[in-house]
Amino acid sequence: MKAEDYPFVKELITDTEGTVRKVVIDFSDYQRLLEAMEDEGLLRAMMEVKDETPLNLEQAIAELEKE
Repeated sequence: MKAEDYPFVKELITDTEGTVRKVVIDFSDYQRLLEAMEDEGLLRAMMEVKDETPLNLEQAIAELEKE
């Protein structure tokens, strides 16, 4: 396993048995990965409710107060 086989990876840190334990990446790449995961989560949440009828403000407040 080589670092150059993986996108963003600058260095692989392994234990004495050669198992990868940590990955070193640039902070800007780390931020981009976090943003991509957040975008994916938002997309999944939007897809989950795409067939629901939107609520107006009063309805939304009433729903929140039920919880």
